[in-house]
Amino acid sequence: MLIPTLTLALASPLQIRQCTGPSVNAATIALIKEFEGFVASPAPDPIGLPTVGYGHLCKTSGCAEVPYSFPLTTGTASQLLAADVKSPQQTITLKTTSAVVLNANQYGALVSWAFNVGPGNVESSTLLRRLNAGEAPGTVIAEELPKWNKAGGQTLPGLTRRRAAEVSLAQAGGSGGALPACG
Repeated sequence: MLIPTLTLALASPLQIRQCTGPSVNAATIALIKEFEGFVASPAPDPIGLPTVGYGHLCKTSGCAEVPYSFPLTTGTASQLLAADVKSPQQTITLKTTSAVVLNANQYGALVSWAFNVGPGNVESSTLLRRLNAGEAPGTVIAEELPKWNKAGGQTLPGLTRRRAAEVSLAQAGGSGGALPACG
Protein backbone atom coordinates (compact mmCIF):
# COMPACT_ATOMS: atom_id res chain seq x y z
CA MET A 1 0.00 0.00 0.00
CA LEU A 2 3.00 2.32 0.24
CA ILE A 3 3.21 2.74 -3.56
CA PRO A 4 -0.40 4.00 -4.10
CA THR A 5 -0.08 6.32 -1.12
CA LEU A 6 3.22 7.64 -2.42
CA THR A 7 1.75 8.05 -5.91
CA LEU A 8 -1.16 10.08 -4.51
CA ALA A 9 1.18 12.17 -2.41
CA LEU A 10 3.28 13.07 -5.45
CA ALA A 11 0.35 13.71 -7.81
CA SER A 12 -0.77 17.27 -8.46
CA PRO A 13 -4.20 18.37 -7.19
CA LEU A 14 -5.49 18.36 -10.78
CA GLN A 15 -4.47 14.74 -11.30
CA ILE A 16 -6.14 13.28 -8.22
CA ARG A 17 -9.41 15.23 -8.34
CA GLN A 18 -11.83 13.00 -10.16
CA CYS A 19 -15.35 13.99 -9.19
CA THR A 20 -18.54 15.41 -10.56
CA GLY A 21 -18.90 19.15 -10.29
CA PRO A 22 -22.06 20.71 -8.91
CA SER A 23 -24.93 21.76 -11.14
CA VAL A 24 -25.15 25.46 -11.88
CA ASN A 25 -27.92 27.57 -10.39
CA ALA A 26 -31.01 28.91 -12.18
CA ALA A 27 -29.41 32.35 -12.62
CA THR A 28 -26.61 30.76 -14.65
CA ILE A 29 -29.02 28.83 -16.89
CA ALA A 30 -31.04 32.02 -17.45
CA LEU A 31 -27.87 33.92 -18.39
CA ILE A 32 -26.79 31.25 -20.87
CA LYS A 33 -30.28 31.12 -22.42
CA GLU A 34 -30.44 34.90 -22.71
CA PHE A 35 -27.15 35.21 -24.54
CA GLU A 36 -27.29 32.05 -26.64
CA GLY A 37 -30.87 32.67 -27.71
CA PHE A 38 -33.31 29.96 -28.77
CA VAL A 39 -32.81 28.39 -32.21
CA ALA A 40 -35.40 25.75 -33.11
CA SER A 41 -33.54 24.22 -36.07
CA PRO A 42 -29.80 24.15 -36.87
CA ALA A 43 -28.57 27.53 -38.10
CA PRO A 44 -25.24 29.41 -38.25
CA ASP A 45 -24.25 31.45 -35.18
CA PRO A 46 -22.68 34.95 -35.54
CA ILE A 47 -19.38 33.46 -36.75
CA GLY A 48 -20.99 30.82 -38.97
CA LEU A 49 -20.88 27.71 -36.77
CA PRO A 50 -24.03 25.56 -36.89
CA THR A 51 -25.93 25.66 -33.59
CA VAL A 52 -29.36 24.71 -32.29
CA GLY A 53 -31.33 25.07 -29.07
CA TYR A 54 -29.54 27.29 -26.57
CA GLY A 55 -26.04 27.30 -28.01
CA HIS A 56 -25.60 23.60 -28.81
CA LEU A 57 -22.71 23.45 -31.28
CA CYS A 58 -23.55 20.84 -33.90
CA LYS A 59 -20.98 18.05 -34.06
CA THR A 60 -22.43 16.24 -37.07
CA SER A 61 -24.13 17.19 -40.30
CA GLY A 62 -27.61 18.48 -39.58
CA CYS A 63 -26.97 18.12 -35.82
CA ALA A 64 -27.81 14.43 -36.09
CA GLU A 65 -26.41 13.86 -32.57
CA VAL A 66 -29.32 15.79 -31.03
CA PRO A 67 -31.78 13.23 -29.61
CA TYR A 68 -34.83 15.43 -30.31
CA SER A 69 -36.63 16.14 -33.57
CA PHE A 70 -36.51 19.54 -35.23
CA PRO A 71 -37.84 22.08 -34.78
CA LEU A 72 -36.96 21.93 -31.08
CA THR A 73 -39.37 23.26 -28.49
CA THR A 74 -38.08 25.44 -25.68
CA GLY A 75 -38.58 22.40 -23.45
CA THR A 76 -36.42 20.08 -25.53
CA ALA A 77 -33.85 22.86 -26.00
CA SER A 78 -33.71 23.24 -22.20
CA GLN A 79 -33.13 19.50 -21.84
CA LEU A 80 -30.34 19.69 -24.43
CA LEU A 81 -28.79 22.64 -22.56
CA ALA A 82 -28.94 20.70 -19.27
CA ALA A 83 -26.90 17.94 -20.92
CA ASP A 84 -24.52 20.36 -22.70
CA VAL A 85 -23.68 22.37 -19.56
CA LYS A 86 -22.25 19.29 -17.81
CA SER A 87 -18.99 19.49 -19.78
CA PRO A 88 -18.19 23.12 -18.88
CA GLN A 89 -19.15 22.37 -15.26
CA GLN A 90 -16.56 19.59 -15.26
CA THR A 91 -13.99 21.81 -16.95
CA ILE A 92 -14.26 24.44 -14.21
CA THR A 93 -14.44 21.84 -11.44
CA LEU A 94 -11.47 19.74 -12.53
CA LYS A 95 -9.19 22.43 -13.95
CA THR A 96 -9.25 24.57 -10.83
CA THR A 97 -7.15 23.39 -7.90
CA SER A 98 -8.83 22.28 -4.69
CA ALA A 99 -7.63 25.55 -3.13
CA VAL A 100 -9.93 27.63 -5.38
CA VAL A 101 -13.08 28.59 -3.45
CA LEU A 102 -16.05 29.82 -5.51
CA ASN A 103 -19.60 30.63 -4.49
CA ALA A 104 -22.49 29.46 -6.67
CA ASN A 105 -22.63 32.67 -8.73
CA GLN A 106 -18.87 32.87 -9.31
CA TYR A 107 -18.92 29.22 -10.39
CA GLY A 108 -21.93 29.87 -12.62
CA ALA A 109 -20.25 32.85 -14.28
CA LEU A 110 -17.20 30.72 -15.06
CA VAL A 111 -19.34 27.83 -16.34
CA SER A 112 -21.21 30.24 -18.65
CA TRP A 113 -17.86 31.50 -19.94
CA ALA A 114 -16.55 27.94 -20.40
CA PHE A 115 -19.77 26.98 -22.20
CA ASN A 116 -19.16 29.86 -24.60
CA VAL A 117 -15.40 29.62 -25.19
CA GLY A 118 -14.77 25.86 -24.87
CA PRO A 119 -12.54 23.78 -22.61
CA GLY A 120 -9.29 24.31 -24.54
CA ASN A 121 -9.54 28.09 -24.18
CA VAL A 122 -10.34 27.74 -20.48
CA GLU A 123 -7.35 25.46 -19.88
CA SER A 124 -4.88 27.83 -21.56
CA SER A 125 -6.36 31.02 -20.07
CA THR A 126 -4.68 33.55 -17.83
CA LEU A 127 -7.93 33.56 -15.84
CA LEU A 128 -7.49 29.90 -14.85
CA ARG A 129 -3.78 30.37 -14.22
CA ARG A 130 -4.49 33.30 -11.87
CA LEU A 131 -7.22 31.45 -9.97
CA ASN A 132 -4.97 28.43 -9.52
CA ALA A 133 -2.15 30.71 -8.31
CA GLY A 134 -4.36 31.75 -5.41
CA GLU A 135 -5.54 35.18 -6.53
CA ALA A 136 -8.94 36.37 -5.28
CA PRO A 137 -11.70 34.98 -7.54
CA GLY A 138 -13.74 38.21 -7.54
CA THR A 139 -10.77 40.24 -8.76
CA VAL A 140 -9.68 37.67 -11.34
CA ILE A 141 -13.19 37.30 -12.77
CA ALA A 142 -13.73 41.08 -12.99
CA GLU A 143 -10.36 41.65 -14.68
CA GLU A 144 -10.16 38.63 -16.98
CA LEU A 145 -13.68 37.86 -18.26
CA PRO A 146 -14.10 41.17 -20.15
CA LYS A 147 -11.05 40.26 -22.26
CA TRP A 148 -13.05 37.38 -23.80
CA ASN A 149 -15.21 39.51 -26.09
CA LYS A 150 -13.91 38.39 -29.48
CA ALA A 151 -14.95 35.68 -31.92
CA GLY A 152 -13.40 35.08 -35.30
CA GLY A 153 -10.89 37.84 -34.46
CA GLN A 154 -13.64 40.46 -34.13
CA THR A 155 -14.93 42.21 -31.01
CA LEU A 156 -18.61 41.34 -30.78
CA PRO A 157 -20.99 43.62 -28.84
CA GLY A 158 -22.99 40.56 -27.75
CA LEU A 159 -19.89 39.01 -26.19
CA THR A 160 -19.01 42.29 -24.49
CA ARG A 161 -22.51 42.36 -22.95
CA ARG A 162 -22.30 38.66 -22.02
CA ARG A 163 -18.97 39.07 -20.23
CA ALA A 164 -20.39 42.07 -18.33
CA ALA A 165 -23.41 39.97 -17.31
CA GLU A 166 -21.14 37.14 -16.17
CA VAL A 167 -19.06 39.55 -14.08
CA SER A 168 -22.27 40.98 -12.62
CA LEU A 169 -23.50 37.48 -11.74
CA ALA A 170 -20.16 36.66 -10.07
CA GLN A 171 -20.30 39.90 -8.07
CA ALA A 172 -23.88 39.26 -6.92
CA GLY A 173 -22.61 36.97 -4.19
CA GLY A 174 -24.19 33.63 -3.78
CA SER A 175 -25.77 31.39 -1.27
CA GLY A 176 -23.50 28.51 -0.46
CA GLY A 177 -20.23 27.41 -1.90
CA ALA A 178 -19.84 25.58 -5.18
CA LEU A 179 -16.11 24.83 -5.26
CA PRO A 180 -14.14 23.04 -4.16
CA ALA A 181 -16.50 20.17 -4.84
CA CYS A 182 -14.02 17.42 -4.12
CA GLY A 183 -10.73 17.03 -2.34
